[in-house]
Amino acid sequence: MSGKTRQGSVTGREFRLFWFGETTSLLGNGIAVVALPLVAVLTLHAGTFVVGLLTSVAYLPWLMLGLPAGAWVDRLPRRPVMLVSDAVSFVAFISVPVAAWADVLTIPHLLAAAFVCGCASVFFTTAQRAYLPTLLSDAELLAGNARLQGSESTAEVIGPGLAGMLVQAFGAVAGLVANALSFLVSWFCLRAIRITEPPPSPPPEVRRRRLRTEVADGLRFLFRDPILRTLAVFSAVSNIALTGLSSIEVAFLVRTVGAGEAVVGAVLTLCGLGGVVGVLLSHRVSQRYGTARAVVICLVGAAPFTLLFPLTGPGAGLAFFVVGGVGVGAGVVAANIITDTFRQRYCPPDLIGRISASAAVISFGAIAVGGLLGGTLGELSGVRETMWMMAGLHVLATAILLCSPIRRLRDFPESDRSILAAEAGKAMS
Repeated sequence: MSGKTRQGSVTGREFRLFWFGETTSLLGNGIAVVALPLVAVLTLHAGTFVVGLLTSVAYLPWLMLGLPAGAWVDRLPRRPVMLVSDAVSFVAFISVPVAAWADVLTIPHLLAAAFVCGCASVFFTTAQRAYLPTLLSDAELLAGNARLQGSESTAEVIGPGLAGMLVQAFGAVAGLVANALSFLVSWFCLRAIRITEPPPSPPPEVRRRRLRTEVADGLRFLFRDPILRTLAVFSAVSNIALTGLSSIEVAFLVRTVGAGEAVVGAVLTLCGLGGVVGVLLSHRVSQRYGTARAVVICLVGAAPFTLLFPLTGPGAGLAFFVVGGVGVGAGVVAANIITDTFRQRYCPPDLIGRISASAAVISFGAIAVGGLLGGTLGELSGVRETMWMMAGLHVLATAILLCSPIRRLRDFPESDRSILAAEAGKAMS
């Protein structure tokens, strides 16, 4: 089956199924972002370190499995990988409310569930990024990524508020039930997709090579390319800072500011509006200023908003947190849409899983570090003081972009994939 007959459009049945399943799963994740730390804080009376550790262990699998996962995904059909990942995530999350109802839930169980779901997420995310070009043509990728990112931003708006209401009405673990069910919806939607996925492009003799060699191919492509390398390094430093903030934000709002569960949900819901603004801005900004310049404008412009988070106080002082969240969310989401589309257009199809996984290991591995750092500093230095340190680090991270080759570009390059694939093949031989 040819590429043209395989690929559809953002209005076609196959992408709509994929999009609906992803949207539902993202909504569940939006609920879990608030529900999981609330279970730790309210049900298990955990301290700031444990709350930060929850974020860290959820992303630790990227450091452990991210690189080999990229090679495995390039060897395997992507949809079955995503189906297995959804099933594993459902089992991991549904085990938490079951244990709570049986009165046997512990902090190690909560951490184990976050870790197992993190492992599944490594494979799902890597496969999803490689699978999207199967559903859409190159010309449709920006619109498809914008819709997916729009769903994520909408989930960030709705999820926290819904989590707050569920927790108040039915208890802290109710949000995790909703998240578990969202993985089932995603699973059924993926199963309903009828499009035929092409077989992995490397020939059998290439696929029989040692896993370490295949992993090295993805890393080599990433680090030899100055644009991909710069984006990966900035993402790592930025994620350490932003995760250091977000990992303790629930504890900060509940214990330091004195906000209730419903107020926390409402505040985080309003912060999620920034992502919606970013989705709306991404196409317009990239069209007006160019894709590369738009990324620099969005990220550098968003960074100072992080300095508003530590200024948050009770009552009207919560406005600092909301404005900071909207500003940061708008810039980061708009930049993510543009850079994700660039990678999908730029990277060779037979290497895209490994290149995406290599970038994700750096980016998401930094999230694991940031979660642990935020929780540890929160215990040692104080929560508000940690917020100041992480906000300052995020502002300093923009120097990576301003001193990079990206600063001199108007648009990211869009290379011919067949030429890139041929060059990659020569490099690997």
